[in-house]
Amino acid sequence: MDRVLKGLIFDGEISVSLLDTTEMVNRSIEIHNLSPVAAAALGRTMTAATFMATNLKNKDDTLSATISGDGPLGTIVVCGNHDLHMRGYVDNPNVDLPLKSNGKLDVGRAVGRGRISVVKNLGLKEPYTGSSRLVSGEIAEDFAAYFTYSEQQPTGIALGVKIGTDLKCVGAGGLILQPMPGTKEENIVKAEELLKNFSAVSTMIEEMGLDGIIDRFFDGVFFFEYLPEYRCNCSKEYVDRILLTLGEKELYDTVDKEGKIEVVCQFCPNKYTYYKKDVDKLLEDAKK
Repeated sequence: MDRVLKGLIFDGEISVSLLDTTEMVNRSIEIHNLSPVAAAALGRTMTAATFMATNLKNKDDTLSATISGDGPLGTIVVCGNHDLHMRGYVDNPNVDLPLKSNGKLDVGRAVGRGRISVVKNLGLKEPYTGSSRLVSGEIAEDFAAYFTYSEQQPTGIALGVKIGTDLKCVGAGGLILQPMPGTKEENIVKAEELLKNFSAVSTMIEEMGLDGIIDRFFDGVFFFEYLPEYRCNCSKEYVDRILLTLGEKELYDTVDKEGKIEVVCQFCPNKYTYYKKDVDKLLEDAKK
């Protein structure tokens, strides 16, 4: 079961979030047939976006995080909502690169250089949008830079995805630290020192789980718990609305040419097929 735990440490001046997203990453691998480096890149992005989704206050609030790099992975997209239903994809899920000299997956090279963009729909007239340049393509450093420069919130982040020999994820998640307004310098230093212990956070999650991490580093801290999951929100009703925006002529032209209209969801295995009789009914219902 994936979990997010949020609490306060160091005199209540540092917000700490612990995330285990192992099941979410394995669901992504299953759906998209991800290579190890693609799973690591998408999993790290999904972990950071899940943390951001825990801060959505209203039931209908949503967000999306997009990493547009010039590396072989192409674009990474993760979407989520207030209920922590998360989903994502990468343009090129089968990218395979040699390991780095330290034996780790070369996520930075797979992602490349570019930008990270976040869009939050918060029920206002216009969505909130923010972006920043990618620092390294390693995802954690890129989100730390995004928080600092786009949201003016200094943030320490450790993210990790560990893939086993069977190409399944054995540990994924992260640690995220953010100082509260007016935090004393000594507590910021303590947070920086704490973060240094999480350079192999995916292995820690594999071996100890979040409860073991709490016992070792956060004994006595009270945490709020959230339960995220990989869940797509696509539906036939949603696809119907999208198709209606194309107009009657284009719908019938496509059916005449292709014999059918087929819509495949980017986030899950669902496929929606419309033959002429289905288009007839769709347009008839819309007129009613």
